Amino acid sequence: MKTVVIIPAGGAGRRMGGDIPKQYLSLAGVPILVHTLRKFQQSPFVDEIFLVVPEGDVAEVRRDMVERYDLSRVSLVISGGRERQDSVRNALAHVRGGHEIILVHDGVRPFVTGGLIERAIAGAKAFGAVAPGVSVRDTVKKVDAAGWVVKTVQREGLWLVQTPQAFRRGVILAAYERAAKDGYYSTDDASLVEKTGIPVRMIPGDAGNIKITAPEDLERAERIVSGRKA
Repeated sequence: MKTVVIIPAGGAGRRMGGDIPKQYLSLAGVPILVHTLRKFQQSPFVDEIFLVVPEGDVAEVRRDMVERYDLSRVSLVISGGRERQDSVRNALAHVRGGHEIILVHDGVRPFVTGGLIERAIAGAKAFGAVAPGVSVRDTVKKVDAAGWVVKTVQREGLWLVQTPQAFRRGVILAAYERAAKDGYYSTDDASLVEKTGIPVRMIPGDAGNIKITAPEDLERAERIVSGRKA
């Protein structure tokens, strides 16, 4: 039985500004997306990677990233959909019976560790559905549209969710089937599973597993890489 990782990287990266989608931006001279793919390429627990990119980019990504950087575990490069969820659904259509565990990971989280990948896979096998995260440590305020504080939210039990989220094949396929039937969209895959009534286990994530969505995130990522080289 195999483990497959779906990496949706079809976003336009509007919060970054400029014309280049964020997943293609350079981080220490290498595209962010390549950094992310390398982490799963190097994991002994991953068998295949399904990569989802913007429509029209498939051939170029396969040539300039997958082939150029010898990412041999990327067995599929396909076009994404209108939303992230549509992109993951496109990839799930290629899941086969031999795939036991399905991971979904953001293409712009390049600092995922081998240890977190291993924990996510083990968690999915044990519990059926897991999401990594870090507990909220700062005070949380709920604010209205005008910027006024409505109330202070108790932070106990609150977690900031990360990826890779991991699932047994039947769990994630059923969740996406239900979401399509109901016309329901969410920003992460675990919430789709929650809608089916199947519990999702939270596992410890990593504070360094940042998502690069804004210019300041890329600046921080460059500092992280520079520090590791030093």
